[in-house]
Amino acid sequence: MHFNDYRALGFTTLQNGLIAYYPQLNISDAELLLIIQLEAFNQRGEAFPSNEKIAANTNLSVIDVGNLIQRLIDRNYLTIEQTTDSQDKIGNRYSLDKLYDALDKYIDQNIIIKDHEKNKKVAVTDDLSNNPLNYLSRKVEVEFGRYLSPIEREEIAQWLSVDHYAPEIIELALREAVLSQAYSLKYIDRVLLNWQRHNLKTPAEIERFLKRNR
Repeated sequence: MHFNDYRALGFTTLQNGLIAYYPQLNISDAELLLIIQLEAFNQRGEAFPSNEKIAANTNLSVIDVGNLIQRLIDRNYLTIEQTTDSQDKIGNRYSLDKLYDALDKYIDQNIIIKDHEKNKKVAVTDDLSNNPLNYLSRKVEVEFGRYLSPIEREEIAQWLSVDHYAPEIIELALREAVLSQAYSLKYIDRVLLNWQRHNLKTPAEIERFLKRNR
């Protein structure tokens, strides 16, 4: 079966903002997977899929699905609304409106660039690279050919927030790891520490150092 055959299954549309900033909303990877499934069902016209149907599309158990749904409800990201069809039959639907309200609020407060003097919004970036952690995580995933674990994402976060490495320098360390065919964050960390011991603080200094030592 070719890609064009799979197209018959349809596509699911997701906001780039959700993909980029779900960690900032304290949404776990498992919860994001559930949200994607709810969107997929809803966009196919099924607004209240059973836990069994959702579980069948994932590696989650029915109990896992139920727990994830409850966690999202408890945090007011997911609500269950009552519906009435054309024949006055009462039913239910899942709504993610509260989640997207929270996402909009986060983006408005943290991402949108504002001109306070003129009291207007002047720019907003929809590029995933506007978040250094997500940008670097995706760069590493592409180069390593696999998804990162939450622990690995936390290690990258610590490079940024604790060690205060510039994203450009982490990218250079990733490049060195790939050139050495060493696909691990431990190798990248050793490269960063080595540069730190040599008091290399800018990409230009690192590039000169690498040219001298190749």
